[in-house]
Amino acid sequence: MHVGLIGAGMMGHGMAANLLGHGHQVSVIAHRNRAPVEDLVAKGAREAKTLAEIAEADAILLCVTTSKVVEETLAKLRPHLRAGQLILDSGTSAPAVTKRLAHELEGLGVAYADIPLTGGPEQAEQGGLGVLCGATPETFARIEPLLACFATTVRHFGPPGSGHTAKLISNYLVTGMVALVAEAFGAARQAQIDWPDLYAVMLNGSGNSGVLRKMVEPALKGDFDGYRFALANAAKDIGYYAELAEGLGCSSKLTDSVAEIFARAVETGHGGRNVSHLLDPAIDDVS
Repeated sequence: MHVGLIGAGMMGHGMAANLLGHGHQVSVIAHRNRAPVEDLVAKGAREAKTLAEIAEADAILLCVTTSKVVEETLAKLRPHLRAGQLILDSGTSAPAVTKRLAHELEGLGVAYADIPLTGGPEQAEQGGLGVLCGATPETFARIEPLLACFATTVRHFGPPGSGHTAKLISNYLVTGMVALVAEAFGAARQAQIDWPDLYAVMLNGSGNSGVLRKMVEPALKGDFDGYRFALANAAKDIGYYAELAEGLGCSSKLTDSVAEIFARAVETGHGGRNVSHLLDPAIDDVS
């Protein structure tokens, strides 16, 4: 299948590389950072100069940051789309927007699927991501072999919007754990509890988790970039989740508290930092 990629960043690069490795044709368009694009071209991808060239593909894979960017990108693509094409949104978007876009594209004969991911850049490069898919059964049957090129766990949650709903719930759990780890180790610092010793015994208990290991183990060596997920993206995701929870009637003070931690980090100028920087005692001193 010919796949057009928009968003060759940390996640998109790995996904595209695995698609190429499985024999698919990939077209990619540059945005700001040319290094991932040039690497993909060296691996056999074709660089497109315009979105019209990307729209020549059978499937268009979006790996962008927000629902707003998805909408803006699709508005530019729409004049070039044709019946039978597939649009795959691998970002974490607002389910209500996803449902509306899927309905609008259905009128053009274009199938839309939300395929948000679990895992990070390392899993993307290794082809070991998880996919939470929202699509019609017919669309899911068409794209499942494609998803298997870069994911080891693929689940179909229902119609368009279902994948993003499941992803927001998953991300709420993760962002909540990030906040807890940051606050717990902040309290340990104030209480003069040794971080290495505390971390060592935590690994033997129920607190052991991927979040704990990604955040704390590198931080013990002075590296606060162990968990490569931007605070701004975490704030965006928890914001989408808060809207979802309110609509479902299950928002809570916990939701508000977690959202406030990430919103405050963005407001104080740290949105571009990774979430593990919440452990950094110097973060409040950095503009």
